[in-house]
Amino acid sequence: MENKKLYYSIREVSDELGEPASVLRFWETEFDCLKPVKNRRGVRNYTEHDIDLLRRIQYLTRQCGYTLEGAREQMRTRPLDDPKQTVINNLTELRRTLVALKETL
Repeated sequence: MENKKLYYSIREVSDELGEPASVLRFWETEFDCLKPVKNRRGVRNYTEHDIDLLRRIQYLTRQCGYTLEGAREQMRTRPLDDPKQTVINNLTELRRTLVALKETL
């Protein structure tokens, strides 16, 4: 996310991660650590921390091939501030930036 905001809508997060909103809602039910803020109408608002968790879940399930149970176990045993995960997140963000730059050329 280029512009830093306090909260992001499910649409913004869905577009950023390339995952349907239904997948984000499903992951919310499967991972206890993921708890986006909801208003009285139930509209989800995601923080940067929530987005980092979603990126990690996406990485574990899509790229590493973990099942949901395996991804949950990884989330429990390796905290989010794991240096390896930080490098992965930074490289993923760099790749997105480079792809966007390439498309503008």
